[in-house]
Amino acid sequence: MATTDDTFNGLTEYCEDCDLETLHEVSVQIRTESLKEENSQFSREPYRVTECQRCGHRGSQRMNNA
Repeated sequence: MATTDDTFNGLTEYCEDCDLETLHEVSVQIRTESLKEENSQFSREPYRVTECQRCGHRGSQRMNNA
């Protein structure tokens, strides 16, 4: 479970690379999933993006799948 951390604008989450609970920077990005240019405006989806502040490992998850 993610928890807030007052020392940095981020969350403490489990990092598979570090095998520890570490501070993560978390953001939401809108990504275009369609490769066809004429449909790209209809294929945008929100993704939750995390980056471990200890090792730099990045991960993302489509929010519709959360």
